[in-house]
Amino acid sequence: MKLNPFERIDDLMTDGLKIIQNEKEFCFSLDAVLLAHFAYVKKNDCGLDLGTGTGVIPLLLAKHVRLVHALEINPVTADLAKRNAAMNNLADKIIVKQADYRQLREIYPAQFADFVVANPPYRPISDGCVNSKDGVAMARHEITASLEDVVAAAKYALRFHGRFAMVHLPERLSEIMVEMDKNGIVPKKLRFVQPKENKVPNMVLIEGIAGGARGGLKVDTPLIVHNADGSYTEELLRYYYPDAVGR
Repeated sequence: MKLNPFERIDDLMTDGLKIIQNEKEFCFSLDAVLLAHFAYVKKNDCGLDLGTGTGVIPLLLAKHVRLVHALEINPVTADLAKRNAAMNNLADKIIVKQADYRQLREIYPAQFADFVVANPPYRPISDGCVNSKDGVAMARHEITASLEDVVAAAKYALRFHGRFAMVHLPERLSEIMVEMDKNGIVPKKLRFVQPKENKVPNMVLIEGIAGGARGGLKVDTPLIVHNADGSYTEELLRYYYPDAVGR
């Protein structure tokens, strides 16, 4: 695979998957991997990844589903996502489009997806320093799309009883719940992520059902990322090195 300037190939350590990333753009991190393992998918599902970046979530989900559509507004990372699908011989299962999911109605028919996943920008534009790299800024701050936008896009795409899974910040959980309620998506599964056992959560994973019956929210035990000595916990090792430690 020919690489452009500032690009590198990383090993996803599972199923022989590899991913091209650009050091000048936003590179995927732990939250994307956690979301891919958290989302419930089925073999015949057709899904949608909102803001796919370099396409890491579709790569990790592809063997478990029939088809994944992936949208990315940044043309540089959208091109990387297309090349990553091709490099891993998954271009028939991962359909990447460079587009803005706020215009989802112009791209896809309503209610076409069995599941939607999203690892959206976490912070409002007024919160914290915005990175000087445009691609990184768009990935971290709500410059091109807000929390309201991503949940509304999920609602449009999901079939009745389709599933929406997202990773976000715990401090924005109340906003997430409000937006899901506004869009008729009922939270059914929630899991906090802690960097260590004695640390407060720094991420939250949430999944809801479009048109689901109210109630029945399952709150799982926290996912602990690191042991006290800084090494990955057994669960994280299974995510990153499944071929070494088993599923």
